[in-house]
Amino acid sequence: MIVDDQRLAQKSLEMLLGGDEYRLAFAGNGQEALTQAIQLIPDVILLDVMMPGMDGFEVCRRLRAHSLLAEVPVLMITSLDDRESRLKGIAVGADDFISKPFDGVELQTRVKSITRLNRYRRLLIEKVRFRWVVDRAEEGYLIVNAVDKVLYANPRARVYLNLPDDESEPISDPFLVLARQQYHCEPREAWESWPAETTGESVRYLVRPETDVARAFWLQVDTLNLPSGRDMAGMILLRDVTEQMNTLRDMRGFDRAITHKLRTPMGHITSSLDLLAKYYREQVSHPDVAELFETAHKGGKRLGEEIEDILRYLHHLPALAESGAAFTLSHLQSLIALINAELELKSLSVTYRDCPIGTRVVLSERAVELMLWEVLENAKKFHPQQAPSVEISVTCGSEWVTLRVSDDGLTLSPEQLTEAWAPYYQGEKHFTGEVAGMGLGLTMVANLVWGVGGTCRLYNRTPGPGVVVEIVLPTTDAAG
Repeated sequence: MIVDDQRLAQKSLEMLLGGDEYRLAFAGNGQEALTQAIQLIPDVILLDVMMPGMDGFEVCRRLRAHSLLAEVPVLMITSLDDRESRLKGIAVGADDFISKPFDGVELQTRVKSITRLNRYRRLLIEKVRFRWVVDRAEEGYLIVNAVDKVLYANPRARVYLNLPDDESEPISDPFLVLARQQYHCEPREAWESWPAETTGESVRYLVRPETDVARAFWLQVDTLNLPSGRDMAGMILLRDVTEQMNTLRDMRGFDRAITHKLRTPMGHITSSLDLLAKYYREQVSHPDVAELFETAHKGGKRLGEEIEDILRYLHHLPALAESGAAFTLSHLQSLIALINAELELKSLSVTYRDCPIGTRVVLSERAVELMLWEVLENAKKFHPQQAPSVEISVTCGSEWVTLRVSDDGLTLSPEQLTEAWAPYYQGEKHFTGEVAGMGLGLTMVANLVWGVGGTCRLYNRTPGPGVVVEIVLPTTDAAG
């Protein structure tokens, strides 16, 4: 901004400073300068001292008193060359002086120097503000370069990654190496593109599996690619989502408990009352009416008892991946049979390979039941006729058990395969146009599996249509 009451002086400065390097604004008096400065927040103000009314000293004093303009550099242009005038200019906050008649090259050099210094000063202020905020943040913040080397980590990120508190101590390992020393990177497909930002609804997690003394710990990892610079390439945000993930998992378990417990008694009540309504409408006496009423009464009583069970479950909401819990594979066949009794799949077979008697995985029976229910229900829901043929294979090793559930339903797109584990992602909307449920089923499965140190993936079956859900769980021997 150029502030001068002489039009000829304004034109002279415009000739010297005009062009692509600067955008110029002009003011002819002090009040106009203050009004425009508030609107524009200039990078530098060239301020004439000798102006009628409000002189340059008063303008500078008011600029320094304004919260938005206090840091704007002011270069005072004056024909006064005495020591007292310069001291007065310094007292009201001037940053530099240039005397009339001024040398063009000197003026250009001083303006360039003061704008460069102001840019550095602003960057320093923003850096201080950034550090003040992130040092007190609940999230972990890291800045990395193009080869994933950590340039900066705030205190919370240092806790999450077990880094030294002393910032002067160099961090030698790349971020991904540091993360894998303590966490599992899930889902694996989302991490294959690291450190690029994820697309769509894909989410990256760092999961510390459950132990005998602590529940599973979850970090959501978000990245921001920074504009290309001398060193910095990206920022990483680590957010503790343990509570949210546990809530999602328990919500799905609660929802499944309602489905299991209420479907049968509600069926008794509604079907019986429908029949009774029909008989009464037709005003036909029937000897079975009393029996139908009794059935409705029993169903209602049972419904009340089940609702009480659910409320007790909600009040004492259990962890599905209970510490120290285990499921014996010899019970798997009967568990699958119970699930299929409700789902009524067209065909379901189970095969075992190298599974000694007594092999156990580190999930509770309820967790395994919910996990299998979600996978098998999806197989039915996504089949064009809701009548899939499902094959379950179980392969055992000394430390891991691999469970593969294969169906002959639809083939999924790469987007659906990648994002199926994300919360609230609903693949069925691509097939039916409807959105059923909350999209938490496979998220709950992944939550359970990753929470105990296992892995899961989804891929298309070959040959033929359909998908395979592969779940790898640690055995109790491996966990112990």
